[in-house]
Amino acid sequence: MLGKALILECLKNELVEEILLISRNSTGMQHNKLKELLHSDFSNFDALKDHISGYNTCFYCLGISAAGLSEEKYSKITYDYTINLAELMLKVNPNSNFCYISGAGTDSTEKGRMMWARVKGKTENKLLSMPFNQAYMFRPGYIQPLDGLKSRTALYNIAYLFSKPFYFLLKHLPNYITNTRSLAKAMINAVLNGYDKKILTAREINDLGKS
Repeated sequence: MLGKALILECLKNELVEEILLISRNSTGMQHNKLKELLHSDFSNFDALKDHISGYNTCFYCLGISAAGLSEEKYSKITYDYTINLAELMLKVNPNSNFCYISGAGTDSTEKGRMMWARVKGKTENKLLSMPFNQAYMFRPGYIQPLDGLKSRTALYNIAYLFSKPFYFLLKHLPNYITNTRSLAKAMINAVLNGYDKKILTAREINDLGKS
């Protein structure tokens, strides 16, 4: 859902020249600025080396719920996959940027009680320590889908369906609520214009999404 929202905004932005979408399954989207590359093994991105050459930014939107997962499994998907691609991106494009969708409540100390928050914090800390030109961690709270977007998680879609009639009220809580369009625009604007903070909460995401 978030990845597709980002693609839609990149396609509309005249300053974005080309988009390489790396995914396990085809989105079916077609545009002269969009290239789609199917890749099944996210534990190893070496085969993508030649394909990602020349790109200056990685918008990393892969994520999974921690519900029912062991810390080892969740860490593999959340930390290992992310860092594997980040390391390759730096190797191929040394002066590149990296934007990572994290989550509200992420634990930067890596010592809290919540497993998912520790793992997210570890991932953020590693990315921020890497020599990217710019690296930004986005910590949205509740995200309202716009533009007909849907989550791959059925339970989330049910929640979005029930909350939709109340979004006109929820959007007045910018410290906790954002939407797919604002989040996507904020990620693009951070790279194009820079931002003084490396970790952005919902309030900052909403502000940057308007600029």
